Amino acid sequence: MTGKAAVGLDIGTSAVRAAELSLGKRPATLARFGQVALPLGAVRDGEVVDIEAVAAAIKQLWASSKFGTKRVIVGVSNQKVVARQVDLPRLPADQLRESLPFLVQDHIPMPVEQAILDFHPLEEFESSSGEPMLRVLLVAAAQDVVSNTVAAVQKAGLHPVAVDLTPFALLRGLAQADELGLSEDGGEALIDIGASVTNIVVHRGGVPSFVRILLMGGADITEAIAERMGVPLEEAESIKQHTGMLEVPRALSPDDSPARSSIETAAAAFVEEIRGSLAYYGAQPRSVNVRRIVLSGGGGQLPGLVARLALANRVPVELGTAMSRLKVGKVGLTAEQLSAVAPLVSVPVGLAMGSTLGRAS
Repeated sequence: MTGKAAVGLDIGTSAVRAAELSLGKRPATLARFGQVALPLGAVRDGEVVDIEAVAAAIKQLWASSKFGTKRVIVGVSNQKVVARQVDLPRLPADQLRESLPFLVQDHIPMPVEQAILDFHPLEEFESSSGEPMLRVLLVAAAQDVVSNTVAAVQKAGLHPVAVDLTPFALLRGLAQADELGLSEDGGEALIDIGASVTNIVVHRGGVPSFVRILLMGGADITEAIAERMGVPLEEAESIKQHTGMLEVPRALSPDDSPARSSIETAAAAFVEEIRGSLAYYGAQPRSVNVRRIVLSGGGGQLPGLVARLALANRVPVELGTAMSRLKVGKVGLTAEQLSAVAPLVSVPVGLAMGSTLGRAS
């Protein structure tokens, strides 16, 4: 993106959010931030299904937040996007990129002609026969997912200059490994919990080694409460935030309220999915020891969740925000409003900071 202004656009399940950064000096300055709610079902499991509705929300977002450019980097994250470590012949970057379709078909669950491919280099090494090799984190995204996202952005009158993988944006927005010395003795897991999509990326020293996208989030718990108690989703959300999770799990009893039972059942399953994902990664031959978990996203604010994740994974867990890495400009938000949106800025800020998954056409 040219000039000093960069805008990252995060199309979530429940809302579209964008952050504009001024990148001329360090630290970067958050110049503008805004969000607009999406109609229910416009984005399903991270995939744009109603292009018109999403475009309308983006138009409203630009009109209300007065972003300084229509050029954006947009993120994608759903089950049609995969990222995994692959060993490839060591070639110049341009040659390797051109050769990817011929090298990686056996490593991705979709035809290469229907995928957009990219890679993040991890390390150079030699094979047992002495051949120079490059270990990469390969990314493959289904073209229809990217096409629908790009179509919604273009219909809103914007120019998507790049499409990026949301977990990579999360890494750029939250990673502070050098300050913690984690690059030498371990790594950290960054977890962004949205309404129905949760992004997990494990890294050491800012270099990603594992990415997983879960199709579950805060809305699953809200929906469980609404169904069990027969209340609207708005009321169920309020009940969820007021009740929270138990910091230490226990067996449920008939004396527990329907709200408590619903939250514990749904949230415990969510905690177990995250624990299982990190355990799977930890069992891999080239894994790094996860020393810390950092949570962001609206779903990560559930009372009791930090304690439960720490207990399940036996590592410290804390809430994080990209705000801690930014200078805040005249964004037009009060201190209270800034505090409320802090958990939501990591992905759009990381997109604005970032590199690309694939070029939009």
